[in-house]
Amino acid sequence: MRLKKRVHSAFIATVLTCSLAVTPVFAEPNTLEQLQKEQQDLQNQKDAAQDELNELQAELNTIVEKLSDLEDQLIAKGEEIIQAQDDLKVAEEKKEEQYEAMKLRIKYMYEAGSGTATMEKVMTSGDISGMLTQAEYSQQVHEYDREQLQEYADTVQQIEELQAKLESEMADLEDLEDEYQQQEDTLNSTIASKKDQVSDLDSMIQEAARKVQEEKDRQEAEAEAERQRQLAAQQQAAQAQQSNNTGSGGGGSVSSGGGSEPEYSASTGNAVVDRAYSKIGCWYQWGAVGPNTFDCSGLVSYALTGRYVRLGNTTTFMGWTRVSNPQPGDICVNSHHCGIYIGGGQMIHAPHTGAQVRVGSVHSDMIYVRY
Repeated sequence: MRLKKRVHSAFIATVLTCSLAVTPVFAEPNTLEQLQKEQQDLQNQKDAAQDELNELQAELNTIVEKLSDLEDQLIAKGEEIIQAQDDLKVAEEKKEEQYEAMKLRIKYMYEAGSGTATMEKVMTSGDISGMLTQAEYSQQVHEYDREQLQEYADTVQQIEELQAKLESEMADLEDLEDEYQQQEDTLNSTIASKKDQVSDLDSMIQEAARKVQEEKDRQEAEAEAERQRQLAAQQQAAQAQQSNNTGSGGGGSVSSGGGSEPEYSASTGNAVVDRAYSKIGCWYQWGAVGPNTFDCSGLVSYALTGRYVRLGNTTTFMGWTRVSNPQPGDICVNSHHCGIYIGGGQMIHAPHTGAQVRVGSVHSDMIYVRY
């Protein structure tokens, strides 16, 4: 409040005396500073935990990318093994053809089983020229047979060695996949724990901020109350000293400031489920998209399209539009596996090497997408 210049000096002295006589009541000197320091310490801990969480998430993203690349390698390696098996089957068929041809030659040339027929043909061929021609022909037949047998043996050996090499590489890739999946599981667990820690720290920070604000409000309220007391004392002193200036303190009061998801087709979804059901019992094989063997993304691709073609891998499916109301025929997928949702928390999927296509529970970490 601003006093008028006409106030007597005695009044000024009285006001000063009143002001000094009122002792302010404040909170403990360090209370607010301590609360603010605790709040800042909690914020620092949260920032550090958030940095760790970001690093863990980056590691997880790297592992997911590696799993996606590894899945492509496993699919390609599986296709190579299938091709090697087909080549071996062709070699076996060629062997049978060679065997039948040799049987015919043996029937005509070695009916007695001792080579006598061949010798007689040579000796009875007439002149020397005929004998030499006949002997050369017999020798050529023998050499041809040996060459064909050797060629077959070499081919079979090469294919068997290639198949063994591919299967060994497949085993190594599957071991690496298991290792990556273990790392992914560990990171997911650590990330969940770190998120809980960040959430707890955030709650503690909010509580600390509330206490800081309460302490500020309390101190401000006490300071305002003290100002009001001082103003009231000044007004009383002014009224006592200025009898001719009534109401001069009336204006001394201080205001405290009052003042979307894709559409679902039941017929389409049921057709997808029916195709998935039709492949129950088929064996798992990396890189296979049917008709009798599948890997997980190969089975999903067939169920969605009705054709033995691959739409992509699990990473491809995870990029599709998510749905919050999964229906039969939707895809359940995580970073390393996928299946066809059939309702009731169940899916049809190709689990892993050595297993058959079956009905199983949807994994807890899977999301739902729609084709």
